[in-house]
Amino acid sequence: MVNEKLRQRYGKGEARALYELIMERRFGLSRTDILLGKGTTLSAEDKEELQIIVERVAKGEPVQYVLGSEVFCGREFCVGPGVLIPRPETAELVRLVEQHLAPGSTVLDIGTGSGCIAITLALDGYKVTAVDISDDALSYARRNAARLGADVQFVKADILRLVNSEKLKVKNKSILPEPRETEKGNIDFSFFTFHSSLSAIVSNPPYVCQSEASMMDDNVLLHEPALALFVPDDDPLCFYRVIADIGQRCLADGGLLFFETNRAFAKATGEMLRQKGYIDISIHKDQYENDRFVWARKQTNQ
Repeated sequence: MVNEKLRQRYGKGEARALYELIMERRFGLSRTDILLGKGTTLSAEDKEELQIIVERVAKGEPVQYVLGSEVFCGREFCVGPGVLIPRPETAELVRLVEQHLAPGSTVLDIGTGSGCIAITLALDGYKVTAVDISDDALSYARRNAARLGADVQFVKADILRLVNSEKLKVKNKSILPEPRETEKGNIDFSFFTFHSSLSAIVSNPPYVCQSEASMMDDNVLLHEPALALFVPDDDPLCFYRVIADIGQRCLADGGLLFFETNRAFAKATGEMLRQKGYIDISIHKDQYENDRFVWARKQTNQ
């Protein structure tokens, strides 16, 4: 069968799921269609394309990159090399935001990637600005917003200065940008000055420690952007602290801060927020019962 190469790499169950995903997304054939043998009726051109797709996925390339898209909150987002693939857990983060925040509220999405969070919130009635450091990611985010008809302001901004510290490496590959000629930890808030009364900040920042890289699948480690994944082992909350500081400057009194986190550091994230003066701190589990989301409120009259 055409999915034999997939089976050799991924095992029977995952190979079947990948094959069905390819057939549905690219050729419009459901699982029932496949069972009825309709896959054998593909045109010669489609069979050739299918073979190319299967070979790429069998070599470890993420199927989402090969197909050029991923479904997030019921909408299809374009993805490819240079942008993090949206995950189901992040869809849970969006729903958490919508449970606690009224439509029409102003939201800042930090580390927008494909734009999946920002665009979903915008289409669901929120006023959203989205920030990322990556030109590749912002290109995909703008493309997705235009295709889906979402009104989002996208801005390139570097919220974190990594200076005078060793660059992280995974398999001898640098995963952090070159140091900037500014003092470590110095944050440029100039972009955020026009925002002084945000209703909420939401972020799924990098949170995978360097030491965890050895446990990751190669189709993630070797293909998805390291800049969107990794943080230093000795400072896993570096992005969270900076975003919390931005929140103290930019959130309205009573404004909300929403994070997706590394399950190992959810409690530490909550404690950091408490030390920075946030209140009503809450940790929520994802669908796999991992501590995954942290949200908090900025105190009034600080």
